[in-house]
Amino acid sequence: MQSLRFFLFLLAAAPALAQQPAPYRPAARQINNLVHTRLDVAFDYKKRHLIGREWVTLKPCAAATDSLRLDAKGMDISTVALVQGATNVPLKFEYNQRQLLIHLKQPVPAGEAYTVYIEYTAKPDELDVKGGRAIEGAKGLYFINPDSAVAGKPVQIWTQGEPDSNSVWFPTIDEPNQKTTQEISMTVPAKYVTLSNGKLLSQKPAGPGLRTDTWKMDEPHAPYLFMMAVGDFRITKDTWRGKEVNYYLEPQYSAQARAIFGKTPRMLEFFAQRLGVDFPWDKYHQVVCRDFVAGAMENTTASLFGEQAQGSARELLDWQYAGVEREIAHELFHQWFGDYVTAESWGQLTVNESFANFSEILWAEHEYGPDAAAQQADLSLRTYFRDPANFLRPVVRARYAEKDDMFDGVVYQKGGNILNMLRAYLGEEVFFQGLKRYLTQNAFGTGEAHQLRLALEAASGQDLNWFFNQWYYGVGHPIVTIDYAWDAARKVQAVTVKQTQAGQTFQLPFIIDYYVGGKVQHQPVTMTEATQTFTMPLAARPDLVNVDARKVLVWQKEDHKPLAEFAYQQRHAARYLDRREALRAAESRPADPQAQQILLAGLRDKTPALREMAVQVLDLKNAALRQAATPLLTQMAATDTAPQAQAAALAALGSLKQKSYASLFSKALGSQSYRVQAAALEALLPLNPAQALARAKAFEAGSKGPLTEAIALVYGQAGSVSQWPWMRAKYDAADPNGRFQMLAGLGGMLGRMDDPTALPEGITRIRDLTVEYKRYVDYKRVVGLLREVQQHQSKRPNAALVAGLVEQAAAAIEAAK
Repeated sequence: MQSLRFFLFLLAAAPALAQQPAPYRPAARQINNLVHTRLDVAFDYKKRHLIGREWVTLKPCAAATDSLRLDAKGMDISTVALVQGATNVPLKFEYNQRQLLIHLKQPVPAGEAYTVYIEYTAKPDELDVKGGRAIEGAKGLYFINPDSAVAGKPVQIWTQGEPDSNSVWFPTIDEPNQKTTQEISMTVPAKYVTLSNGKLLSQKPAGPGLRTDTWKMDEPHAPYLFMMAVGDFRITKDTWRGKEVNYYLEPQYSAQARAIFGKTPRMLEFFAQRLGVDFPWDKYHQVVCRDFVAGAMENTTASLFGEQAQGSARELLDWQYAGVEREIAHELFHQWFGDYVTAESWGQLTVNESFANFSEILWAEHEYGPDAAAQQADLSLRTYFRDPANFLRPVVRARYAEKDDMFDGVVYQKGGNILNMLRAYLGEEVFFQGLKRYLTQNAFGTGEAHQLRLALEAASGQDLNWFFNQWYYGVGHPIVTIDYAWDAARKVQAVTVKQTQAGQTFQLPFIIDYYVGGKVQHQPVTMTEATQTFTMPLAARPDLVNVDARKVLVWQKEDHKPLAEFAYQQRHAARYLDRREALRAAESRPADPQAQQILLAGLRDKTPALREMAVQVLDLKNAALRQAATPLLTQMAATDTAPQAQAAALAALGSLKQKSYASLFSKALGSQSYRVQAAALEALLPLNPAQALARAKAFEAGSKGPLTEAIALVYGQAGSVSQWPWMRAKYDAADPNGRFQMLAGLGGMLGRMDDPTALPEGITRIRDLTVEYKRYVDYKRVVGLLREVQQHQSKRPNAALVAGLVEQAAAAIEAAK
């Protein structure tokens, strides 16, 4: 699963959380084991109910049992029976709206299969459940616009089972250490397309306007990986090694299906070859659904993506690897790590999610090269570092408050980078031989970190307890300072690394590179003490000493090398992070000529992300730097082939508010990139508000994403109440990120309008959004925005109305949890 995270412009760093006692959560005890699950379901769109019949086959695990306990949340249970040949024998049962306890009349011996028949109605919208931070919903089954009340929004049904929500729509043992084959028959309106796990066996008429589709999985998988999707999807068909690989999108986006998902067959081939384990399932389909609650989800053979995975041809111009392509790789790798071999318990989620996160690095490296891989690894690791609460939690943990708590930056981002670090330590071939051993030994079963360690030890011939103890079962990461000393008399370079974090001292194998006379010498070292000095005899004082030369360690460092060495590092060291570190070192010293040269070189970097970063860290208030940088920025703004870098250059030039750039901004408005258009429009606004307003009006109809946000900003500063209907409609249609990005424009418009109807509409929207997402944002800034609206309205006709609305909104936001 691609854990849902809101990267909002108002996102605040979370404070370090005090350790709270959490219950011990072992792997679920196995009394009965699932064998096969057959479902026959139909849908009541009006009531938002599922009407189901189930035949579930099980075997007692270790001893005979006379009872069966199934998870079944919020259902009406009408019939429970034991299947005996052609006869159903009624069984007594007890039901508390969470679990169904079935009495089997007599004990069933261990290992002997039996089948229970259940008739039930699932009522997900009537269930009192709440989602968590990672997975926003826990209803299991979702009816999207079932009454067609929202114009232009499709009617869909889809499911989201992880971690334990599929038991909202069918009774099961909803634990990851259960595996079952399955068969699902769905009766739906004949105009709709269906998707589920496994192969489509049949499609049969089921009465006027109805059709029954039957999907079957012959290989066992965990109950949380069951899925259904129903809707008006256009199917684009593809294949890989004779297996179906299809893409399900809304009709208006189907023309982009191959542009979005078309690399899937090559991903399948690459992952299968690299792992040495063939793709274990008989098909792989991907579907995009509205209002999805979990980013994306790796249901076996049928991954489900949120609507971020579909867009127009123009929208795709602004997409970057870290968006949808990364998600596609992530969910596909789960088909091995998570679906084929599943975490035995949620505390062992690392063997699912850390691997999926690692695959994002792996595919970037294969498809785009080492810079792209390093960029993705760095983005991921900085997500982990952003939240200090992450530093208190181990990757593997049996104590946690809620299952959803496991879906965090420790398991995902830290865990993925740990695997990348382990790959570098063991070497490519040994590492992947170990993964192959882990997968084949636990095929169609479950796994945990200890089994991964044993597989890697068998492949490498090394004891890896030290690595797993500190990285998987320990907390935090090294925080180090690095200092240097050159002994001219002895011609020896000393490097002192000091670990300053609280708690354990980490054992750290890494490589130090020494650059002398245009040549590089490599020194493998292992740090085992809190402070350790490494020495290297050299022919002359080095031009650069590069610690952790492969740039794979999970650590935070304060590197005290001189700026001249960072400049040399940028020019001569090979890796993405070498150049990024140089830019970061130069950022804090903009007046230093060497720092300026680093920043100017960054504007010419081969990687768009570093060109963008160089633009963003420039201090254009420095006259010398501004004079040297503006010709490069002008060239980037006019001709850079990467929208992200071109847009950054336009924004930087726009910050200068010089009329000489107005023609450049006007020309950039003709770009096909929404991102570039948005930057150009915002840059033009202070120079020529009337022209910006006219262009904004012309862009209204086709605007998306960043261009919509830029138009909102223009309307906030130069528009009038006549633009309010557009602003309101675009705001309501946006996702939460888009709404937060529109707040500056929305607030500006509310401060200038005199419409007593529009003002409450806008203030209420800001209030409701902030209350819902308060835990993700710096809500005090939103309250500050509302106060600014109140101040601007203080001498206008609706001052009293606005003052009351703002006070009520601020109180509601403060009171929200």
